[in-house]
Amino acid sequence: MAFEGRLDTNAATQTGKEMEVLNDCEGHDIILDCTELSYISSSGLRLFLCVLKNAKAKGSAVRIKGLNSDLKRIFDEIGFTNLFTFV
Repeated sequence: MAFEGRLDTNAATQTGKEMEVLNDCEGHDIILDCTELSYISSSGLRLFLCVLKNAKAKGSAVRIKGLNSDLKRIFDEIGFTNLFTFV
């Protein structure tokens, strides 16, 4: 799944609905492409964490691609770099 622009609180509700399809990815790795993502709020981070939780329960891995340096710093600060695989 690819993201672009801002994944803020306003966008998180709709994005969460669109991400529900990822819950059916049993046995398949999930790639979250953040190449075009410029901002992520705590609501957006929560969506990523929910995808990870569901994927792990089904034997899948979640990989994050294309984080810019600002987003990478946020992921580092909150400990997400220890949870996700980055490609």
